[in-house]
Order: sequence, then C-alpha cells, then structure tokens
Amino acid sequence: MSGRITTHVLDLAGGKPVAGISLELWYLGAAAGAEQSPSLIGAYKTNADGRIDQPLLAGDEVQPGVYELIFAAGEYFGRMEHLSAIKESIFDFIPIRFRIQDASKHYHVPLLVAPGGYSTYRGS
Repeated sequence: MSGRITTHVLDLAGGKPVAGISLELWYLGAAAGAEQSPSLIGAYKTNADGRIDQPLLAGDEVQPGVYELIFAAGEYFGRMEHLSAIKESIFDFIPIRFRIQDASKHYHVPLLVAPGGYSTYRGS
C-alpha cells in the first residue's frame, strides 16, 4: 500500500461531523528545526461527513519529514447554533504538527474539537 495522509473532524459539543471547516496542509521540512521555508501543500474544506473526499497526499507525493495541519476552528464555531450560549471559542486556528518517518504508511490525523478544547490521535 502506498503512503497517504488523511484527516477528519468531529464536533464533540454537537456530537456530529464538522462539515465545511477550512484546513491547510503544510510541509515544514525533512527534519524538525531544519532550515527550510514552509511549503503549502493544499487548502481544503471538509465534506458533510467531516472528511476530505481524497487523501491530502498520496503515493509518491508523501515524503518523510515534518507536516502541519491547520484547522480554522474559529470560523466553524462562529457559525454554530448549538453554541449560542458560548459567545466564542478561544481557538481560532488549531495547528497539529506531526512527523512522517515511513512514507509508505497511512497517516490519519483526526481532530476532535469543542469550544473549550481539542484532541487528536493517530487514527487508522
């Protein structure tokens, strides 16, 4: 199986997938702290299931190194009716930085989000 990077976003406060959240994937370099300018790989929006329709990167595009996903959480929370009692989230953008060592593997990096916190893990 060729390597790939995928994600999905779940709203813990609303108990549902997060549709329409903007996110970006950046490549930061071959090693943490390396002298390299960050490179934007792509900008995306989640579908109704809180996922991107295709892998963010796949096959030979996946290289070892440090990547960062940046989720526009503030934009999402600003339009949520179920959060009307909460005036705003303290999280405007949520960055998740991760390292790929074996570019042939699947790296699934989900985001579980709520107005007062978030969590992530390496999914399958």
